[in-house]
Amino acid sequence: MALRRIRAARIDFSGLRRELDLPTGFPDAADREAEAAAKDPHDDREDRTALEFVTIDPPTSKDLDQALLLEERPDKSYRVYYAIADVAAFTANAPAIEQESWRRGQTVYLPDGKVPLHPAVLSEGAASLLPDQDRPAVLWTIDIDQSGTTTAVDVRRATVRSRAKLSYEQVQRDVDAGQAHASIRLLPEIGRLLTGKGLERGAINLPMPEQEIEPDGDGWRLAIRGPVPVEEYNAQISLLTGMAAAQIMLEHGIGLLRTMPPPEEEAVRRLRLAAKALRLDWPEGQGPGEVIAALDPMDPRAAALIDQAAEMMRGAGYTPFDGARPEQPLHGAVAAPYAHVTAPLRRLADRYVTEVCLALHNGTEVPGWAREALPRLPEVMSRTDRVANAAERGAIDLVEAVLLEHRIGEEFDAAVLDVEKHRADIALDEPAVRARCEGDGLPLGERIRVILTAADPASRKVLFSTVRLES
Repeated sequence: MALRRIRAARIDFSGLRRELDLPTGFPDAADREAEAAAKDPHDDREDRTALEFVTIDPPTSKDLDQALLLEERPDKSYRVYYAIADVAAFTANAPAIEQESWRRGQTVYLPDGKVPLHPAVLSEGAASLLPDQDRPAVLWTIDIDQSGTTTAVDVRRATVRSRAKLSYEQVQRDVDAGQAHASIRLLPEIGRLLTGKGLERGAINLPMPEQEIEPDGDGWRLAIRGPVPVEEYNAQISLLTGMAAAQIMLEHGIGLLRTMPPPEEEAVRRLRLAAKALRLDWPEGQGPGEVIAALDPMDPRAAALIDQAAEMMRGAGYTPFDGARPEQPLHGAVAAPYAHVTAPLRRLADRYVTEVCLALHNGTEVPGWAREALPRLPEVMSRTDRVANAAERGAIDLVEAVLLEHRIGEEFDAAVLDVEKHRADIALDEPAVRARCEGDGLPLGERIRVILTAADPASRKVLFSTVRLES
């Protein structure tokens, strides 16, 4: 749901692209390999086109990694079919694509167009799970019981066919109206079940509304969006699959995990103190995830606590292993071992984790090219994570500065999300801007009045100072 929007004039993002050294196209050899690979019919695999898959993605997305189908079984348990784009089917014999995808690491998104991991003829064409097209996929079949516990996992190559390309907003409207597509009618039920199972484990989800930049004629809109429930439900299916992949690899002693240290006791203690200072309830016996799940992220005090909770979620990385089990195999936010496996069109590591899981589950040798890649992937993914994050934040900073450059000296209402000495992170009520504010006695989680003191598109800097505190 779009909560707030504000329009900006035409903005040139080319400077940000140059600053981050983002590639402008693919080498000719990679394009030729992609064109050839796109013509491969991939007939030598199990035909599962009778399964009525659908995809759920943003409306403009064409790089569709995942398709799902949910079924209830006679014993009231559930079966989750999750088809993932089979990228390796197109790249296994494409050295130029392989080399270039290692340079890119992942797709980088900017308002004026993305920098894709793979050539568009694959990522938005032959490898994408577009509707009404037979596509090679890696099909995960996961059974869960009525408590949300995984009871069986199968993973294999197959040909699948999506029946519809749906958006989150559309699915949410259909769910609210009791008219959900038959293939995902169970998504709210299973999603809530898996969410509850995660909270029991100690999982932590941070539902902070996000800033997004949208095209608007010859300009741009800056929007604040809160996630709709079906986004969380859909994310739970991806988490379920990532946890299944992690278990397969841990059982066989080889793989690549997405890891993050669990929150330290001192960090949880500080979060409890922040909740008390913000006058937010922390019921006895509840963990951080349960407390945060009950918050309304649009309430300033709740948003401040969620922002504080993000400080606990540090140290995410990729952990390869071959032989000895990792000393720390957990992902702190998931509260379980977890692996990235569901977005191979957009993230390099997923392609290799998929190949490892396919081989291990089906009792075959892990391909040498996949095994050899595992220890090299953490550096590539870490480097390109930094680039992707810098691109996202840089684009938003630029739009904010352009929006505000002619409004220096104006006053705004804002909420204080984080405080450090004489500076704070604030969220304006209108326009949808998050920025730094200078002043004394900044009250965490409270509303204040601020004045804009700087807005410079060249440096992408925006700064406010306090006017007065509201009682």
